[in-house]
Amino acid sequence: MSPETMVNDITGLLDVWVAGWAGCRGYRTSSEGRFPAALRSDTSGEWEFFASDPTDTEFAVLAAKTAEVPARVLTILTNDLARYSELARQHGLNVTSNSQAMMIVDMETQDAEDPWLSDDDLSLATSEHDGVHYAEVRSGETLAASGRVFVVGDTAVFDKIITEPAFQRRGLGSFIMRALAAQAFEHDVQSGLLLASRDGQKLYSHLGWTTVSRVLMLSASHDGSDLSLS
Repeated sequence: MSPETMVNDITGLLDVWVAGWAGCRGYRTSSEGRFPAALRSDTSGEWEFFASDPTDTEFAVLAAKTAEVPARVLTILTNDLARYSELARQHGLNVTSNSQAMMIVDMETQDAEDPWLSDDDLSLATSEHDGVHYAEVRSGETLAASGRVFVVGDTAVFDKIITEPAFQRRGLGSFIMRALAAQAFEHDVQSGLLLASRDGQKLYSHLGWTTVSRVLMLSASHDGSDLSLS
């Protein structure tokens, strides 16, 4: 599916992203109505429900399922944050994150060559396990940056792109993305997808990625934690 087609079908885009994100993390997936869900087995041990611009009725059903357990999350793809924030309030849910964005790229614009490190103190290691491609940059035994990618059909879904605090502002985020893209090109990929933090959006925009939707994360929890960070 081309990037242009995916942007015109946000629900289809969401399905692909959840499949890839769950693949990256080894999560079991299910569905609630016409929308996907994933069991966050490594963090909360609870379900996260997803929807793109649900109707008021669909939102009510998903909100009720989410409210059953405080650790459950409802993630909404929408560019109307005000509407769904108000619906969340009406259904007893709290906004735990509204700063993320879903981003997409035409993989033809990305570098297909294995990148190289200009710093001799750093080394790159790549691997693959159960369909997940990994990239790590280390300084000796110390992890400096890492990330992973999982291919769903012709779409590469990138996840957990992390630069450790002591190694930030050295271009390692861009390097990890290039290393993962090179691995993704072992498959016949057309598009790339990822969920980006506010800081990440600046990096990915510089690399040619485009925002297609804002992301609103909701839960019944009152502890105030930012669930986008887990």
